[in-house]
Amino acid sequence: MELEGSAKHRLEQFIAQNTGAERCAIVDMNRLGGGAIQENWCLDVAVTGGAFAGHLETVLRTDAASKVAVSLTRGQEFALLKTAFDAGVTVPEPLWMCGDISVLGKEFFIMRRVSGDAAGHRLVKTELVRDSGEVLVERLAQELARIHGITPPAKDLDFLVLPEPTPARYWVTQFRKYLDSHPEPHPLLEWALRWLELNAPVDVHMVLCHHDFRTGNLMVDGSTLTGILDWEFAGWSDFHEDLGWFCAKCWRFGADNREAGGLGGRETFYKSYEEATGRLINHDTVIYWEAMAHVRWAIIALQQAQRFLSGEESSLEAALTGHVVPGLEFELLKLTGKES
Repeated sequence: MELEGSAKHRLEQFIAQNTGAERCAIVDMNRLGGGAIQENWCLDVAVTGGAFAGHLETVLRTDAASKVAVSLTRGQEFALLKTAFDAGVTVPEPLWMCGDISVLGKEFFIMRRVSGDAAGHRLVKTELVRDSGEVLVERLAQELARIHGITPPAKDLDFLVLPEPTPARYWVTQFRKYLDSHPEPHPLLEWALRWLELNAPVDVHMVLCHHDFRTGNLMVDGSTLTGILDWEFAGWSDFHEDLGWFCAKCWRFGADNREAGGLGGRETFYKSYEEATGRLINHDTVIYWEAMAHVRWAIIALQQAQRFLSGEESSLEAALTGHVVPGLEFELLKLTGKES
């Protein structure tokens, strides 16, 4: 998305209208790394007059060329971000939503920029994690507790539907539909789905789940958590699903001895979460959702690879993502190798 001439002027006008400014000028705009499904643009704006007068540092978030079917729209993601912000979750402050595609050709929203680094492969190797990883894990458990404090029904989130008949069985059905339509067989994933179907949890405590709460979506500046990012997959589910996704081996970035996101101990994470929520964690159910996490990530990887192989997208990142599937299948063998 290159902004020149009239498009840049329209965006400046949009910001001016929402800030009550006399004038807005975009002084710098560049694309941030990552974001295979959404584009994130660093946007620096000089604002003259109004409540935001001065230098405004923001991020503009819009659709990338690729898309995953279960991803929310930018308007829906903005509503979720605002709900989380109002609930006291540490997220970038949502500023303005634009559903008028005449401005940039597609919908987008703008949020305040937060400082720090979110790259998981770097975060797990930092001195902060080596020295204070347990403290960070405690904080993340408390943040997740705030997210899970939002329960259905919730104001402004009526676009979220309850997964039927249960979250686990809903995902098994969705993943099986995709594998049935995929041009190549994946018998190990099919076997894992059958295991997940037979062992699906019956007792469900439904909350708002981030659905991508993991190392790599956590902005950390020094020793401070500055933002929980990427809300495009959020929805109602069993609270154990977020716990399993965060603890899944595929999101530890090689720091496998630190089972809570590659950052700290699983026990520390569990204890802090239980203290913050007052609810008990079923450890077996978390392991179940870890298995589901590996299937889900494998399905996403297959989708990314298929877009490259079909010629729909020429992204090297999409091509390489498909190569993670065998490792995920191997982990599934270990996770499901014992009777529950």
